[in-house]
Amino acid sequence: MIHRPLEGIRVVDFGQFVAAPGASQSLVDLGAEVIKVEPPEGDWVRSGTSFGESILRAYNRGKRSIALDLKDSRGLEVAERLVSDADVVIQNMRPGAMEALGLGPDRVRELNPHAIYATVSGFGLHGPSRHRPGLDIAAQAESGLMAITGELGGRPLRVGTTIVDAATAHVLTEAVLAALLERERFGRVAAVEVSLLEVALHLQSADWTGYSITGSTPCRRGNGQPGVAPAADLIETSDGYIVLSGYSAQHWPRLCEVLGRADLATDPRFADNEARVANREKLLSELAVALGGRTSEECVQLLASNGLVVGAVRSYDQVRESDDVIAGEMFTRGEHFDGSAFDVVRVPFRLGGECERTMRRVPSLGEHSAEIITGIGYSAEELDALLQAGVLSCKESSAVGTPA
Repeated sequence: MIHRPLEGIRVVDFGQFVAAPGASQSLVDLGAEVIKVEPPEGDWVRSGTSFGESILRAYNRGKRSIALDLKDSRGLEVAERLVSDADVVIQNMRPGAMEALGLGPDRVRELNPHAIYATVSGFGLHGPSRHRPGLDIAAQAESGLMAITGELGGRPLRVGTTIVDAATAHVLTEAVLAALLERERFGRVAAVEVSLLEVALHLQSADWTGYSITGSTPCRRGNGQPGVAPAADLIETSDGYIVLSGYSAQHWPRLCEVLGRADLATDPRFADNEARVANREKLLSELAVALGGRTSEECVQLLASNGLVVGAVRSYDQVRESDDVIAGEMFTRGEHFDGSAFDVVRVPFRLGGECERTMRRVPSLGEHSAEIITGIGYSAEELDALLQAGVLSCKESSAVGTPA
């Protein structure tokens, strides 16, 4: 049995890009009904770029799409009816934009005092940058994350994926779930605010705490932990790379013994952690030689079987074929509105030992406009009038098979 703890919860999502739709995707996967409100031209991710298409497929499965012109009073009336029957309203427009449309938190509270209003912003709603557009890369830059990412003496680097956007989606989900629980237990309806900047800072909590304690500004150091060695260090193998850690008083001697170099444990250059940090390059050179031309997989088997932390640096192709990924059923199948199927990473947890395997469809733009409109009380004549006026777009899906 697949657990759907949010069954019966209705979410109206005005979000675009990743953070807001990513959160509502998580809510879909937990059983909620999500209505995706898009402008007539569609969410930006429908713009035709490969990056946009990837985001569309990853974060919009199982939702119902309505294409609506919110700048028209008739479109606004439709939106008001939608939020009047919602448990959660999610949006990530620039601060003030929803208010200008007539869908700000105060207005939604008037329409529906029980709706949880969740806002995602780039830099928060309270500082001087609140009106700036905020995307993942800006949050990485302004949170210090890029300043500590990269090679020693090199240029700042962004993390190789939209890590802040994705993390913000999870944080927003967490906050919405907390607000739903608070409403259920105490009858209080709380507004939710999450910003990319806050999340980017929070991802670096340990680094910021260390900075507070020591007063020493973190800098780019490439791989490896700055204060311990070997720790998160990259070592070349015969067919790639591994990362390993073995710096504790227990693990360092064991690593040396496993590699047949027990002498390294008592070598003055490496005998204690301070010495190993000071001589890191020489240490890594010795370890690479000791690994003796093994493949990455051989290194993993050798070190892991002796209780040491190690990981092979794998390409996406290798990850997809990983025994652990396959055994854990970490991918499931999604379906595009054109009928094509694709792999998607499933929800990263299990409830009651079960994981979600349902193939969910990505909706076409306005695919569900007609059924949503009639479902909130509009007649066929009113629907036709909205379509004729261009306030509403209604496009048929070409897909066959599992419905969204």
